[in-house]
Amino acid sequence: MTKVGIVGSTGRMGEHLIKNVLENEALVLSALHVFDELKVDVPSDVLVTNSMKALLEVCDVVIDFSAPIATQELCEEALKNPTPLVIATTGFTEHQQNLLTEASVDMPVLYASNMSAGIALLKQLVEKVAATLTDFDIEIVEQHHRHKVDAPSGTALTLGEFAAKGRGLDLDAVRVSGRDGQVGARSKDEIAVMALRGGDIVGRHTVGFYNDGEFIELNHTATSRETFSKGAIRAAAWIVKQESGLYSINDCLGI
Repeated sequence: MTKVGIVGSTGRMGEHLIKNVLENEALVLSALHVFDELKVDVPSDVLVTNSMKALLEVCDVVIDFSAPIATQELCEEALKNPTPLVIATTGFTEHQQNLLTEASVDMPVLYASNMSAGIALLKQLVEKVAATLTDFDIEIVEQHHRHKVDAPSGTALTLGEFAAKGRGLDLDAVRVSGRDGQVGARSKDEIAVMALRGGDIVGRHTVGFYNDGEFIELNHTATSRETFSKGAIRAAAWIVKQESGLYSINDCLGI
């Protein structure tokens, strides 16, 4: 069986990941990395540690739903002990993003801002619609729970990147993430990526294509965090069989 380690085990996704790994007959929960108190019961043979080195030594694959600084520490240690990684953390700096690329030279790394199959397909639909409806304005709105710390969400930015790709644009050059006051008329190429926060919303993303007389909106709504934990576990079972390289959830799903 594949031995799985989890980074971010005490976070909002940790409980779901632990539960879903324990339920999977092809996987064994080997180690949990913790920064604070673990709030769920786990089998006595599971290593609970604050050492990335110790975690990597007992795992065949690591799933990371944590914070950028923890992912950075994980990648730095994995460069000394190459281990397949599934990274679902968002909000990276350029340096941290480069660390993922560096790690992927020596081990398989699957990075996705969203682990759901629906978002994987939505990215492709967004790119196709953006390339086809070239006269339509593109606006993206994401909604998440009040506790989310980064904005816009990594998923919304990824959707924006695919929209920009469909138009042959650089998202960083055309992205707008807020409007206030006398901002002037909307430019043709700009792509808005807006964030809403409130309540316990798991995640909702809307990509709208707006023109005179008509518009199209593509929506994805996550109703349970297990959408993401089960997606990450599916990715972990797949990534251990791959050669070194940087992969996406679309690679895992074959779409």
